[in-house]
Amino acid sequence: MQPITIERKGRVAAVTLPPTTSQAWRGVRGAILGCVLLGGLCGVASDANALEKYGRPLPEFEKENGVEVERGVDESLIAGYLLTGAFISNPSFTARPDNTGRVGLRHMLHAETDLYKKYLTFYTDQNFFSDRDNGWIELTEWDQTYGFTGTVEHWSWRMQYERDAPLDRTGLKQVYADALVNYRIRSGEDWTWWQRMFPRNNLTAYVGLGWLFHNENYFARPDNTGRALFRYVGHFDLNLYREKVLLFGDFNMFTDRSASNAGRPTELDWIIGVATRWRDFELSFYREQDRPLDRSGFIQEYWAVQLRFAFDVQKQGR
Repeated sequence: MQPITIERKGRVAAVTLPPTTSQAWRGVRGAILGCVLLGGLCGVASDANALEKYGRPLPEFEKENGVEVERGVDESLIAGYLLTGAFISNPSFTARPDNTGRVGLRHMLHAETDLYKKYLTFYTDQNFFSDRDNGWIELTEWDQTYGFTGTVEHWSWRMQYERDAPLDRTGLKQVYADALVNYRIRSGEDWTWWQRMFPRNNLTAYVGLGWLFHNENYFARPDNTGRALFRYVGHFDLNLYREKVLLFGDFNMFTDRSASNAGRPTELDWIIGVATRWRDFELSFYREQDRPLDRSGFIQEYWAVQLRFAFDVQKQGR
């Protein structure tokens, strides 16, 4: 089961033709290096930032009894995960789409069903947030995502619709539809040199490009200015100890369709964290920061602890 990335800001970029093999490898290497550098910055950055209000790119559940699961072989009737998290430190990650309040708690359901093996899967993410400045418990935002995704060898794609709306009052809604293409590597399958050097530390990573082809008001910066057009993404999971302890990192960059250069990033969102697993449970601790790139301005950030439970009911009678 692979979690689907659903974002608070509909952060996606344009779908383009696949790059050449050399370009793809250069992109992958650059993404991994970028994530590692971002991880180092987590310890020294002093600016505050925020957690993303959507099914964040979390470490993948890809093991059963220590053996990799090939989703092309087994089809899920319904799979996904439940999670709940607390923002233990949150100077500025907001609790509503209009950037009011500060998130206290996050609850999420991710569910998916394979329509045709690994090639076509329907999924939904339901994200709920509460405001720590308003008692922590009452829910203040509901982000709904619905989409289709699929995988062909190293490539994966998705098309989705997302609607982020306040729950405790009327106000701004952020709505978009996007398309995204990713290129993924797994060290155990693709990098023999990695396996020789780090036989017990498997690495999974991807880079991607997306396009918000419909965008009513999904913004291009954390201060809710501009409208996002393209999205550049990268992610890695590094096994530190027997698939029980993992280091993970993620970055998203968005562009502004109203800017003179619509391909130039205007926002960078990054995450770095550590996850530990026991059977179908995962406990993670991570930091996120969302910041503008083309000007000074509002930065959202937080530290969070999160518990996730994964489930997978297989189709029968094949």
